[in-house]
Amino acid sequence: MGSVAKASRGIPPSARLSWRDRHGRGIRAAVTGPHLPLLRSRADTFDATVAATAEYLKDLWPSELANVSFEVAALPADLGSSPVVNRWRVIHEQRRVILYRLPIERLSRLHRYDELHKRMMVESCVFRAVAELLGKDPWDLAPERFRHL
Repeated sequence: MGSVAKASRGIPPSARLSWRDRHGRGIRAAVTGPHLPLLRSRADTFDATVAATAEYLKDLWPSELANVSFEVAALPADLGSSPVVNRWRVIHEQRRVILYRLPIERLSRLHRYDELHKRMMVESCVFRAVAELLGKDPWDLAPERFRHL
């Protein structure tokens, strides 16, 4: 925010206007244009998937997950010398679940690398982290979800 304010100092208003309004075409629009949805980054998609899955689980287990906070971090703070990189961390005392985006996205082995399977991988990590927090099996968190009629 500070760099934007500094950049506009000392420039006359007419010059700023022409800089924002190139060749009389108006202020720039989104890259996708007016008829397409805005592009979302991988981080945005990851955050949205974690939030949606957490809300789903909070609806199923309202009392158990009432005060649990779900957080997303890029990497674990302490990688250590272990060859294993954690995908999530559960802090029982603080009722926190931290999911690490880069290990989940980059170290997961998917048999098909498409949007659906990437989303399913993120969802499964949220399920496994919540199961660890609650001391349950991940399959027991939403048994009706996996029952096909």
